[in-house]
Amino acid sequence: MRTAFAVMASAGLLVAGCGSSGSDGATAATTTPSASASSSGVTGTVTVFAAASLTGTFTELGKQFETANPGSTVKFSFGGSSTLATQINAGAPADVFAAASAATMKTVTDAGQNTAAPKVFVRNQLVIAVPAANPKGITDLPDLVKPGVKVALCADAVPCGAAAKKALTAAGVTITPVTLEQDVKAALSKVTLGEVDAALVYRTDALAAGGKVKGIEFPESAKAINDYPITTLKGGRNAAGATAFVTYITSPTAQAVLTKAGFQAP
Repeated sequence: MRTAFAVMASAGLLVAGCGSSGSDGATAATTTPSASASSSGVTGTVTVFAAASLTGTFTELGKQFETANPGSTVKFSFGGSSTLATQINAGAPADVFAAASAATMKTVTDAGQNTAAPKVFVRNQLVIAVPAANPKGITDLPDLVKPGVKVALCADAVPCGAAAKKALTAAGVTITPVTLEQDVKAALSKVTLGEVDAALVYRTDALAAGGKVKGIEFPESAKAINDYPITTLKGGRNAAGATAFVTYITSPTAQAVLTKAGFQAP
């Protein structure tokens, strides 16, 4: 039987910089950086391009990184992975890229923009996000094609859209969405604003939306789990800071925050 879970915290907005911006509410409980994951000695600004679904957790982890490395500042640019990859390949000065799919990361590595082999640091899985009251009584993917049900999906070029396409194909379900969004936060916002009856989003984003939505698990999502890789970039201006940030994200301290937010271990 498919289960719906109550979800916590408000949906995150894109954050321009960690040092000056507050958490979007999607973050997990604050974890004090451990000695093994701190004191790398780096300073200066570390510019991180990261998938929109990482907004809450990375904002929190960026603050922890700054605490562990006095004199450092983490500046984030959150958005659709494919959009960020295009910006990186066009010369945007980023130190680190964290993507929501291996396919998107490959567009950056194929262009020779990375300085190290990407590391998969978490995985994520889709759920059906519906309003908290679930007025349409949606319980599974076939319910999304019933008359009068309005659905939001991510565009196919975005990792959440590619994952949704795989899951729908596995279920033998064809959906005509009323909107295609450029990142998962935008798709989820259509549910929270009452503009659609459902959206396929990551489990972590449904959790981050708190009492505004319910996240409905469906078995076909297991066929469309996304790996999240992270790498350092040639176009960055703080190589030492980039390496230290990637090391921190793959540390047990950071992994605890990520799994608390609903991400799966790689």
